[in-house]
Amino acid sequence: MKLYVGNLPWSTTDSDLESMFGEYGAVQSASVITDRETGRSRGFGFVEMGDGEECKRAMNELNGHQIESRALKVNEANDKPKRSSNY
Repeated sequence: MKLYVGNLPWSTTDSDLESMFGEYGAVQSASVITDRETGRSRGFGFVEMGDGEECKRAMNELNGHQIESRALKVNEANDKPKRSSNY
């Protein structure tokens, strides 16, 4: 199951995200999305966890959780829509 994590502090790293969600179960991947040109965080990321129950528990516990005065937004990630090749 893949989760969207929004409103992250700019200083959050992939390993920070992994350890935050790791308290709730096994994390398969955790990545903070960065700007291609500057390399700076865009303030959101994605976490994949194998167990659905652990994932739901992490989502419920961390949604609204305050980190550096920012309330996290955690919900199930939607698949990226396929782009049309018709220009």
